[in-house]
Amino acid sequence: MNEQRIRVLVIEDNAALAANISDFLEDGRYLLDFAANGLVALHLASVNDYDVIVMDIMLPGMSGFTLCQRIRNDLHCATPIIMMTAKDHIDDKITGFTQGADDYLVKPFHLKELAIRIDALYRRSTGGTPVLHAGNISFDPGTLRIRLGQGTPLQLSGMPASITEALVRAYPNFVSYDQLAQSLWGDKEVEPHTLRTHIYLLRKLLQENLGANVIKTLHGRGYCIAPPEES
Repeated sequence: MNEQRIRVLVIEDNAALAANISDFLEDGRYLLDFAANGLVALHLASVNDYDVIVMDIMLPGMSGFTLCQRIRNDLHCATPIIMMTAKDHIDDKITGFTQGADDYLVKPFHLKELAIRIDALYRRSTGGTPVLHAGNISFDPGTLRIRLGQGTPLQLSGMPASITEALVRAYPNFVSYDQLAQSLWGDKEVEPHTLRTHIYLLRKLLQENLGANVIKTLHGRGYCIAPPEES
């Protein structure tokens, strides 16, 4: 039986980099489409089902941030998105994750690393993992949807989804700052305020959409999911 090919949309206006990505990834495991700007990318994403989307942030006419937001909001597309950028600034990363990105790759990078990240996001999105429960909170790792009781599910993506999954998986235990940072960024060092900012944004998102603050801070220890009846 042939291995399932991973369908990838690459959005990059640098022709040389696009060609390098094409040469490296076209090894039989990937099926690639390319776009050099946001409008073409939106059209391709609206008429095709991709497994992973890889996009540059600095695009002509429409930034990667705006494109990512439109893919999520206008197309209602939950396909995993990897952002590529030459900017290694925390503000840019926070913006990318809050607009719906799932991963962030800083140029220059080894093309093998790009392939590894594509494979990881593909496995996560197609793993068919069972729905996770924390009290009356449910989270589906496949669709990245969180639900409180019988309420309307909330579609998550990017960093909010990754944090939510880590906390729900640990329930009823807490996750320390170091454990959470390791699961999100691996061995890469990040400023302490970075995780706090992501937690703040996630709390705000869940409060506005679920009607409850379901993330509890255990000072000096870490964070945990706290279903409303246990708060």
